[in-house]
Amino acid sequence: MILVCGEGLIDFLPTRSAAGHACYRPMVGGSPLNVAVGLGRLGVATGFAGGISTDFFGDMLAGALTGAGVDLTASARLDRPSTLAFASLDAIEPRYAFYDAAAADRHFVPAALPAAATVLHTGSLALVREPSAAGVEAVIRAARADGRLVSLDPNIRPDHIPDAAAHRARLARCFAIADLVKLSLADLAWIAPGQTAETFAAALLHQGVGLVVVTRGGEGASAFRDADRFDRPTRKVRVVDTVGAGDAFMAGLLAGLAEAGCLSPGALRGAGEAAIGHALALALLAGAHVCARPGADPPWRRELDIQAPRRDEGARARDCT
Repeated sequence: MILVCGEGLIDFLPTRSAAGHACYRPMVGGSPLNVAVGLGRLGVATGFAGGISTDFFGDMLAGALTGAGVDLTASARLDRPSTLAFASLDAIEPRYAFYDAAAADRHFVPAALPAAATVLHTGSLALVREPSAAGVEAVIRAARADGRLVSLDPNIRPDHIPDAAAHRARLARCFAIADLVKLSLADLAWIAPGQTAETFAAALLHQGVGLVVVTRGGEGASAFRDADRFDRPTRKVRVVDTVGAGDAFMAGLLAGLAEAGCLSPGALRGAGEAAIGHALALALLAGAHVCARPGADPPWRRELDIQAPRRDEGARARDCT
């Protein structure tokens, strides 16, 4: 099982009423929650660890997760409000105003990892907002100590990081014990200003990360493993908005690696071109589907016309070890 740890919140997206008036539409969101829902819809056994409010917005969040088949055993319903995020879509990257001072997801401290969880994925605001951030970092360390695969997506929101130096230091500590790191070019520009994707990926691989994936917006994505680099173009779609596209990509990447049998630390480091190519193709297609419809609405596996690789062929090709 993949355990996704972090925030779930309500995105208020700008739209128009039937009468043509400007208004906001509430939709479930939060990067980790989006990834968990995306994984569940792609048929991957998934659990979610996060604080979910007992208010009616919390009911929306819990319903989205369980509707996708996500296990909530590691989560907690808390008598605190849900985080509300109002989005502006007037730039290339969505911008958000968060209302979360006393919110349930911000005050959730993860407990011990479930025995069934062989993979931990986290990132985004879960590593920024206290008191949850310190607890999430501790869970990452526990997962590494137990030999579980650690997946990270920093998903930087610059306007909501109160101490940039402290957050860069936390990310550096987490990257040092991660197996899989996915980030966008916008993330990279904030984390390591002036560095190229190639240079940054090489540094992470040198310190022990098994696979680094960099998304390039409409230009596709690149994966780096040892001295190898794999580039894949995105599928062109008519973009409605990009809310949740990176999260759908992350879910597709993890699902694709799972389908190729490469979601353990050793197998990830031995993944070959066929396995990585399949994971990138599934990730890019999932992200494209989200861009073609409003909000973070990840696709179901039946919507994606990519077949899972045959494990016996992957073994002969030494795609995984």
